[in-house]
Order: sequence, then structure tokens, then C-alpha cells
Amino acid sequence: MLPWFQDRFPLYLAPMAGVTDTTFRQLCKEYGADVMVSEFVSAEGIFRKNERTMEYLDFSESERPLGIQLFGGDPEHLAEAARIVLDWKRPDFLDINFGCPVSKVVSKNGGSSLLRDCPLLARIASAIVKAVAPFPVTAKMRIGWSTDTINATTTARLLEDCGIQAIAVHGRTKEQGYSGLADWDVIAQVAECVRVPVIGNGDLVTAQDVELRRKTTRIAGAMIGRSAMQHPWIFREIKHYLATGTHLARPSLDEQWAHIRRHCAMETARQGNELYAMQSMRTQLMAYSRGMPDAKRLREKFAHVASLAQLDDIAAENIASRITDSFTQSHAPTLSV
Repeated sequence: MLPWFQDRFPLYLAPMAGVTDTTFRQLCKEYGADVMVSEFVSAEGIFRKNERTMEYLDFSESERPLGIQLFGGDPEHLAEAARIVLDWKRPDFLDINFGCPVSKVVSKNGGSSLLRDCPLLARIASAIVKAVAPFPVTAKMRIGWSTDTINATTTARLLEDCGIQAIAVHGRTKEQGYSGLADWDVIAQVAECVRVPVIGNGDLVTAQDVELRRKTTRIAGAMIGRSAMQHPWIFREIKHYLATGTHLARPSLDEQWAHIRRHCAMETARQGNELYAMQSMRTQLMAYSRGMPDAKRLREKFAHVASLAQLDDIAAENIASRITDSFTQSHAPTLSV
């Protein structure tokens, strides 16, 4: 068994393209995430030694245990890419993407497209496992291509037979994308039908959600995606709740802004170009705005933010408006009836 499952219920940070780069992973690690998985990386890009693709392989020692996630549709190229990654970067495991629903991935016979071609899926898994044995290989999948073709238990058994050592299951189909509800009944069935650890993923928004799924299914761990993108401190909240049964207070507005400022500063330092870094942070800043006061106005400003100084001004205005609103509400006249 992979060591992070021994006597533990690990919390994974889900791989999210354009989000879970090394900077974001480091922050989530500080908040309590146990296992990291890189953004998905094109096996063809690695195979052809594409410079841009290689940047996705960067990680810091503090992120371990960390897996590099590969996608593609050619078993031989994937196997060679796996060997290259192992030789160059020495992650703690490799992960195969059988779940991405994005058209540009599916059109190249990668990601969730392979759920429609189990023989090819099995050849890919076997090729990678054999290429890097005894190095651990895991996989992430969806429950099926469509509601009419849910084949998660069949796919999971195939992956186990190929030597995959853990399986993360997102409880939606490819056709659902990120809409509708995750089907945790199917995730539970997968956890029952294989011996390897199953990590549940989908609609885990609060600590109670994780506790519920841990108690009612045989999942060995939980994977947090979009909730972590908006509130990376969710890992701290989950761990506190699982350990004590009590809720940890959410960070104050000042603390949230301190986190946002630090994230942007770290990304600026990593990229070495403030304008480019701040432009690349805009999508993440939009996610952070959810639940903050005056969120609509924040998003309008985040769409054009280009420097840390601008970010500081936006933060100061947002905090001041919250203080003003609180003062106004506390001094509002009381009407007698």
C-alpha cells in the first residue's frame, strides 16, 4: 500500500489545469493537504521535449508526496514519457488522467475519452506500469462517458488488474462536465469492488461532506478540487473537524487578503515578471472573490489587476468598505412600532 494511506485518511488536492501549479500546491500543503497531484501534462509534449510542457513538471520538495499526472492516447509514447518524468524529476508517484472532459483533450483520445475504449485504457495503464515498475502508478477517472454508459466498476477492476495502486474517482460522467451532482453511490460501488485504495472526488464543499462520505463509503481518502480553489484553507477545516467534531472559524477578511497577497507575491517571485504573474493570477483571484464582500466589484477590478500595488489598493478599499458597512449597520436607527 502507498505509505500515505497507512493509518491515515489522506486529503488530496485535485489536479486542476491552470490552477494547481507549484505555488498553489505549496500553499495548500501549508493548509493541510496531504497529497499533491500536478496539473495534467501532455505525454506527447514530454515525449517531444516541449519546453512549455516541461514547466508543468516543476515542484518543490515541500510538496511531497507528489504525483505527476500524464494524459494521452498512445501507450508507447505514454510509457516513454513516464520514464522521462521519472528520470528527470523523481516524483513520489505517477498518475494517469482518465477523467478530463475538456474537448481538446478528448479529441486527442485522452482523458475521459478512454472510458469509451476500455481495451486501449488497459493497454495504456499496463504500458506505464511496466515501463516504470516497481515505481507506483495511480489513476484518476470519471464514473463513465454518459449516464447510459456508466462503467466505473468495470474500469476500476481493469485498472487494478493492470497494476494501478490507487484510483481517484470523480462522481460525474464526461457528459456532465462539472454540472449536476456527483454520484456517490457509484463511487461507493467502486470502493467496494477493488482492493486498492479509492479516493472520492466530487461535491466535497465542507468538512461535513467529507465526514459523511468517509462514514458511508469505503473510500480511503478524499480529493478536493473547486472548493480548494476558492478556499484553500478547507484542508485545515476538514482536518480540524475530523479530529474534534467541531468547526474551525473561517479566516477573517484581513487574513483572506493576507493569503491572496502572499499567493500573488509568491507567483511573481516564481515567474520573475510582475505583470505576467498578475495576469496569470486573474482567474484564481476571481475564485477567491466568492464569498467576499462586494464580490461583483472585486471581480471587475481583478479582471484588470496588473501589479501588487494595484492589488494592495483593491484590498484596502474592500476592507474599508466592510468596516464602513459594519459601522452603518450597527448604528442604523431602530424603528418603534
